[in-house]
Amino acid sequence: MNSDSFDSSQIPLPYSLRCKPFLKWAGGKSRLLPELEPRTPRKFKRYFEPFVGGGALFFSLQPTVATLSDMNGDLIETWKAVRDSLPRLLEDLKKHPYESDYFYQLRDADRQKGYARWSTVRKASRLIYLNKTCFNGLYRVNSKGQFNTPFGRYVNPTIVDEENLRACSRVLQGVLIEHRSFGDILSEAESGDFVYFDPPYAPISSTSDFTSYTSEGFSVSDQETLADLCRRLDKKGVFFMLSNSSASFIKKLYEGFRIETVQAPRAINSNASRRGKIAEFIIRNY
Repeated sequence: MNSDSFDSSQIPLPYSLRCKPFLKWAGGKSRLLPELEPRTPRKFKRYFEPFVGGGALFFSLQPTVATLSDMNGDLIETWKAVRDSLPRLLEDLKKHPYESDYFYQLRDADRQKGYARWSTVRKASRLIYLNKTCFNGLYRVNSKGQFNTPFGRYVNPTIVDEENLRACSRVLQGVLIEHRSFGDILSEAESGDFVYFDPPYAPISSTSDFTSYTSEGFSVSDQETLADLCRRLDKKGVFFMLSNSSASFIKKLYEGFRIETVQAPRAINSNASRRGKIAEFIIRNY
């Protein structure tokens, strides 16, 4: 393998025994990895993931040079805490009891003036706790950017997955983690680099829209901007792979690229009977 190129055929297997996403993220790709892994470029230089979410593909590939980013500031602060401050983060996580009253008290902390002064570790500990104990593990914010998912009922939720957090922290050493818009990738990615896009999905029906990862959401205009960005990256010789819903207008936006339909298991619906498989697109320029 060339020293300045990552060979994706060397994916560590099984990835779940090494490390896995430390957050359950709406639209997370852990269950889609069997479709994504074989479709990554065999060799590439640097890895970029501008909608990192739970980072399932990143943790599976474990590329040697990577930049992870997202528009959700609280999410990015949590990734940085896992990378840079794990001992303090673990210590704080162990203080959280699994109680409804405590959950709502901590959930509502971002509505208080003093929340802005919380340390990165404290904010990260709060987000992980809420993620592990909220209803369906669904991260959702209102128009003011405040976490608003209700308490979840579990038998014994794993609030502190210490072994996995330690593995994730090791993998993240040397990885750049940035709070920024996906559009910033255009000025950074170069020929031979690989970008994986996993944006909030375009709705396929009037009742399937879910874009509340940030207070701004993700609009049709954003989808169009992303498609234009992909075309610009293609002209620069950058490899890109993108996941999205099978909405008809998504297919039109990416005409000329390789569009494959896969059956993806979905687990975001609150009604378990509606969580089966659904058609999704995997779009590539290679």
